[in-house]
Amino acid sequence: MSKPVVAVVGRPNVGKSTLFNKLVGQRLSIVDDTPGVTRDRIYGECEWCGRKFTLIDTGGIEPNTNDILLSQMRVQAQLAMDAADVIIMVTDLHSGVTATDSEVATMLMKSGRPVILCVNKCDSVGEPPAEFYEFYNLGLGDPVAISSVHGHGTGDLLDQVLAYLPEEEAETAEDEVVRVAIIGKPNVGKSSLVNCIAGENRCIVSDIAGTTRDAIDTEVENKYGKFILIDTAGLRRKNKVTDQIERYSVLRAQMAIERADVCVIMIDALEGFTEQDSKVAGLAHEAGKACVVAVNKWDAVEKETGTMAAMRTRLEEDFSFMSYVPILFLSAKTGQRIDGLFETIQQAAASNRMRIATGVLNDVLAQATARVQPPTDKGHRLKIYYMTQASTRPPTFVCFVNSAELFHFSYQRYLENRIRETFGLSGTPVRFIIRERDKDK
Repeated sequence: MSKPVVAVVGRPNVGKSTLFNKLVGQRLSIVDDTPGVTRDRIYGECEWCGRKFTLIDTGGIEPNTNDILLSQMRVQAQLAMDAADVIIMVTDLHSGVTATDSEVATMLMKSGRPVILCVNKCDSVGEPPAEFYEFYNLGLGDPVAISSVHGHGTGDLLDQVLAYLPEEEAETAEDEVVRVAIIGKPNVGKSSLVNCIAGENRCIVSDIAGTTRDAIDTEVENKYGKFILIDTAGLRRKNKVTDQIERYSVLRAQMAIERADVCVIMIDALEGFTEQDSKVAGLAHEAGKACVVAVNKWDAVEKETGTMAAMRTRLEEDFSFMSYVPILFLSAKTGQRIDGLFETIQQAAASNRMRIATGVLNDVLAQATARVQPPTDKGHRLKIYYMTQASTRPPTFVCFVNSAELFHFSYQRYLENRIRETFGLSGTPVRFIIRERDKDK
């Protein structure tokens, strides 16, 4: 059964993201004094008195605006309210009741959802100040005085949330969920891909580079399994990142890579492979994540016989440092080959968490060393006594040898290729740890 949903809404810069981070206990949403930092819906899990529910942070609502991004932020907030069982409206004690607050309150009363009004920035303990009582004019009942920075009053707020949540049903065992981070440069179509898969405008899409700031989680279930898609901010070169908020966005994207099982590295088919693409891919490779390269905007490429094969060959050369990575050509705009992407993601995730029995692994080692003899140097030959798998995600193998110096990189690559061929380890990096036995023994 899906968890109940609680949406946090309000006008810009009242402290919604700070409250969201406080309630979920993590810094999931970017916090800055600049209005309009949060744009998409940010999801997090909250627990209070043993009851779990999903909390959604939204962008500030500006009811009357012609700005493209602000109007899309309002649409995102409306989608969050439509999906919510309970809505928390956040206001600011210091600025008092504004015209925008009144318009937002009117929107919420029409939603038909239970609404809890909270007055943020009540930082002093004890009786709330006189200005607090002005918020009764919004017509949303008794307001709750809170401080999202210090955490004052958040317990009372959560008590009210629980009172409105639907009755809890028995939970069923969940299948393993694959976390997929969509990474790449700005404007390669990461948000468009998430929206195409989700079947709704889950993330704001714009030609303006840097539209996505937070890492946006979207749950998807289809015939290939359950997935959480993490849309990330585009990763630019360090010397191009000057804005403070963009620095936060890059950090969020790197954190998304850390918590993902599979990274989909998106490339613009019209632009082709660039140096920044290799750096983005390198982040996922170094983190030991399963990877898939998705070449987007393939529908816009003028094609002749062999166009795809020629581009695949070029990309295989460009990604020679990640020779294990599968390459797909798709279109987030038309939905072309999206099914194939999920199938490849599942295969890469399975390879990344594969565990191989020591006996079977050493049988492969024996066959490989019999086919190609280990290297020698000055009359000394490399001996590999045995091999065992130490960990998964990525598959990591420990090799016990007589001389680590003789175990050249080229022979490691040969053994890696034999293991990949035998066990089908597609889409995942493989690590080797070399252990040299005591020469006296």
